Amino acid sequence: MLAYMATKAQFLLDAPTIEDIVKASVKKNLNLSVGESEYQAWRNSLGNAMFHVMNDSEIPGDATVAVEYRLNGRKFRIDFMISGKDGAGKDSLVIVELKQWSVVEFSALGDHVKTYVGGGLRDERHPSYQAWSYASHLTNFNEYVYENSLSVSACAYLHNCNSKQILQDERYSEQTSKAPVFLKGEMASLRTLIKKEIVSGSNEEALRRIDSSPMRPSRQLAEVVGNMLQGNEEFVLLDDQKTVLEKIVNASTKSQVETKQVLIIKGGPGTGKSVIAINALARLSALRLNARYITPNAAPRAVFEAKLKGSMPTVEIHELFSGSAAYAGIKKDSYDVLIVDEAHRLKLRSQYAKGGVNQIKEIIDSARTSIFFIDEAQKVTWKDIGEIAAIEEFASNVGAEVEHLELSSQFRCNGSDDYMAWIDDVLGVRVDDESYFSPEKFDFRVLDSPTELLNLIKEKNSVNNRSRVVAGYCWDWVSKKSPSLFDIEFPEFGFKAEWNLESQGSEWIIQLDSVNEIGCIHTCQGLELDYVGVIVGPDLVIGGQGLVTDPAARAKTDRSLHGFKKELKVDHEKAMKKADEIIRNTYRTLMTRGMKGCFVYFSDPTTAEYFKTRMLEAL
Repeated sequence: MLAYMATKAQFLLDAPTIEDIVKASVKKNLNLSVGESEYQAWRNSLGNAMFHVMNDSEIPGDATVAVEYRLNGRKFRIDFMISGKDGAGKDSLVIVELKQWSVVEFSALGDHVKTYVGGGLRDERHPSYQAWSYASHLTNFNEYVYENSLSVSACAYLHNCNSKQILQDERYSEQTSKAPVFLKGEMASLRTLIKKEIVSGSNEEALRRIDSSPMRPSRQLAEVVGNMLQGNEEFVLLDDQKTVLEKIVNASTKSQVETKQVLIIKGGPGTGKSVIAINALARLSALRLNARYITPNAAPRAVFEAKLKGSMPTVEIHELFSGSAAYAGIKKDSYDVLIVDEAHRLKLRSQYAKGGVNQIKEIIDSARTSIFFIDEAQKVTWKDIGEIAAIEEFASNVGAEVEHLELSSQFRCNGSDDYMAWIDDVLGVRVDDESYFSPEKFDFRVLDSPTELLNLIKEKNSVNNRSRVVAGYCWDWVSKKSPSLFDIEFPEFGFKAEWNLESQGSEWIIQLDSVNEIGCIHTCQGLELDYVGVIVGPDLVIGGQGLVTDPAARAKTDRSLHGFKKELKVDHEKAMKKADEIIRNTYRTLMTRGMKGCFVYFSDPTTAEYFKTRMLEAL
């Protein structure tokens, strides 16, 4: 959807009042209202910076300029584009990502820098990565672009910034080689790029065709993604997993000619929800359906994307993965299929999604087929709203057909269904008087010190880098701002450790050197290990009524219970019940990450004895 389009010559005439023209166009064509900061950004970036860039007689006057281009079915907007023809007479497009930034610092996160946004110093994607990702999206998914081999170039222009030593540092060489970044005083270099790609103008029709083009994977992308799981045993489907996959494919193809489809797939830990979701993404992409794999939690999609990129390094697949907040305000049925893994973690809205109402509703509205993989007992934060009843309600409101499927075969914990039932019963998540424990199937141990726990996990990890220690979020993340400090300490054992390093991002669980750091629910949910070590904090202890939870024992830096204190004042009983469920669900999730074993250290000795007793009783 285009907000503003004109010839270069007309753009130069509009420049003195461009912020007013674009504001009116964005409201009319995109139905979006903007704040004062964005309005001022248009004045500075368009009316000033890009006016001077484009005010060059060698840039064709009849080249087409587009401002605030929102791709159909995508949340982001491309700031500035110039369309024309290159020296060979071929359609050519240049994307310019504009930033108001003046101060930039290095970030610990890959492909990111730090800058002042929204009143604070925050991690933001490197502008070159952002510009390149837009070009990649058009090249891989816009049918008009790839069918006509349209040339798409991208760059970033930070006209207020002098931080060349940071933005153009060699650590970002991969990004800047794909989309160069131009800074204050480098206007001439940006002009040179534009003049190289846009030799002649009059290409308004190409932009209109791009705007109206269907969005589906290119044949090249579809072929490679369709084959990306071949030979990868980690993604082989077994038993009812294969049946569920075929039902997903059938529903997705049916929805293209009949009514909307919603599939609700229920399954506990280890039933293969994520494996099926990734297989579905590959199959549907191979059919050239416009599909996305969605997780509210960043860790699963970051890990799966990293693993798949490793097997197909020449193809960009990042656009196939998405967070759950990207679908607010999206045009109805913009996607063929949206596959939501960890649907229990969906939220009402995101602070970054303007106009967001309910992520379940937004996803169902945005796709012909919506797939929800869900385990309601894995809701682990105050804002998690993913529930089967809510999905059914929103599906009914739009007349969608709903199909329920359930995964019963359990492949984690060595396929030990009895361990799953036992841990649910012991934690008080689900009562099962007949649950028992089978150590011959699954290696579960209660250890007497955190040092012993970490050493055992390091020993297991030395085999294949698939073992890690995680903990309940009962210790403040002090090392985030002070790397020399430790977060989790047990002085009586001489134990000191840090939460997973910020530089490891959401890929902590597969980083080669991360076994010494402690993960949490946010960096392991939706993923699995061979062996998991769990440190249980003082939020889960033995009290007068058995195993009880204590929300006050959670760390101040933990956002999982954000909203608890406010609701406690309104309805004390309801708030305590919800907090109790979240804490129990959290430890259930942590203790079921292991395929082969789970080792636990309890900070409260009485709780450790309780678990040991329950083990003996269940044998």
